[in-house]
Amino acid sequence: MPEAHDPQQNRLLAALPAAERARLYPKLQLIPMPLGRVFYESGDTQGHVYFPTDSIVSLRYVMSDGASDEMSVVGNEGLIGVAMYLGGEPTPSRAIVQSSGHAYRLLGPQLKEELDRNGEMQLVLLRYTQMLITQMAQLAVCRGHHSVEQQLCRWLLLSLDRMSSHQMTMTQEFVATMLGVRRDDVTEAAGRLQELGIIQYVDGHITVDRPKVEQLSCECYAVIEKESSHLQLLPRRRSHCVR
Repeated sequence: MPEAHDPQQNRLLAALPAAERARLYPKLQLIPMPLGRVFYESGDTQGHVYFPTDSIVSLRYVMSDGASDEMSVVGNEGLIGVAMYLGGEPTPSRAIVQSSGHAYRLLGPQLKEELDRNGEMQLVLLRYTQMLITQMAQLAVCRGHHSVEQQLCRWLLLSLDRMSSHQMTMTQEFVATMLGVRRDDVTEAAGRLQELGIIQYVDGHITVDRPKVEQLSCECYAVIEKESSHLQLLPRRRSHCVR
């Protein structure tokens, strides 16, 4: 594995005691996570779970007409493949990479073997599942009650929390897809944020004034961040400018 990558960059893997790390780490396979790649579709049966390190994955519910809504965002605080260890195969969601990077892949049977030991891995994944349920519920509320502008701010903050750097490179079309809204709505919302000096958007590169984004975001971000920090899955963030 390249020296620049380490399983400990994923907070779930880093939380394991030494004995469990010694069993699991040799079984992990480092893989690239390119922007826009779909790792599985709704209805697929998964053979692996993925532990992102410096990538971000959007889990989306896909409707019969092809439209989709984001259910949750997963970065280095979590894993992709919850349905596998909850026994709910096949998966009900689509997993698409929204920020490129890497992840460690583990065979499903190897994860289940570790869970059967009833050790720390089981407790870590239960805490993570609690956080994921909170995030899914809050995003559903957010879509129904808050403006595209507020949703965009919430989405930016959740993404920044899960990135190892403060550089964001995304098209407005891709952001619209992630939010499940029209591109014109994202363009209008982003334009207002630029006028207020909250973000700068140039050639797909997004620069964020984080304190201002936090002020404009709806309460949904604070609810999700508080639960993540309480469960020690994401470090509590202090307001600062992202450049």
